[in-house]
Amino acid sequence: MPQLSLHTPLGEVTISEDGGAIVALDWGRGRDQEATPLLCQARDQLQAYFDGKRMSFDLPLAPEGSDFQKRVWAALCAIPPGETRSYADIARTIGSAPRAVGGANGANPIPLFIPCHRVIAADGSLGGYSGGDGPATKRYLLDHESRALLLPLNT
Repeated sequence: MPQLSLHTPLGEVTISEDGGAIVALDWGRGRDQEATPLLCQARDQLQAYFDGKRMSFDLPLAPEGSDFQKRVWAALCAIPPGETRSYADIARTIGSAPRAVGGANGANPIPLFIPCHRVIAADGSLGGYSGGDGPATKRYLLDHESRALLLPLNT
């Protein structure tokens, strides 16, 4: 499976491709590196995201998961940049329970591209985050998006 690593403000991340789609984003540097056209496009979009020049991604995604998880991940992709939704909001949207949404959110294999960081607890607290340095990474991403939306030319 082709992989490409890049340095971000949150440290190294590795993007993986399979069958012409992005299937994973992992924290840390991958062992094998292969700069396919799709992985280069994903790298460039992530760099533009962290530079505040884009807030959404235009990439084929194929996360591996159950039908329920895929419904949750689709709902996450509908959350606009710079906004948040609670686990309960997502649960109402897809007709489920907040705890189940939390489990699917935590199992997201493509964080950042599928914006699980935009989901918070009903009381407004951050809730958990399994990527990078946990809640500190989630706070960074939410603050980054809020600041970047104030800049011109975001897509």
